[in-house]
Amino acid sequence: MALTKIPGVGVRIAEATARVMGLNPSGYIGDLTEEQTEAIETTILSISTKLPPWMLNHPMDRTTGEVGHLVSADLETSIRDDVNLMKMIRCYKGIRHERGQKVRGQRTRSNGRTGMAAGVLKKAAKEAAGAAKGAGGKEEKK
Repeated sequence: MALTKIPGVGVRIAEATARVMGLNPSGYIGDLTEEQTEAIETTILSISTKLPPWMLNHPMDRTTGEVGHLVSADLETSIRDDVNLMKMIRCYKGIRHERGQKVRGQRTRSNGRTGMAAGVLKKAAKEAAGAAKGAGGKEEKK
């Protein structure tokens, strides 16, 4: 479970790494030797050659066409580059990213509200606000 703290390594990849190396998946990482931890690092970096493409987080690179599994800073850089590309070509997802709105089709009417509008105005509150404007407008005319 300690391997899941690495960005790009989830439970499935951590278990697959332990099986490939022949380690106990429920063992503690503190019990491993320095050589074993270095071997885990090299295994995680080369896991894309040992796993099927559907199990990887980057199954096809758009520019090179290579299959790979990105971890750590490479994953963050790749995500940032992909979002910047979407913004640059002005696709729908890129525009949603720019505006800070939901990207994957979630509802925005009742969820994900940010900014000044904190809640839904009730009918009575609308009428009270309308009455206050009406009273204020009449006083100004006099």
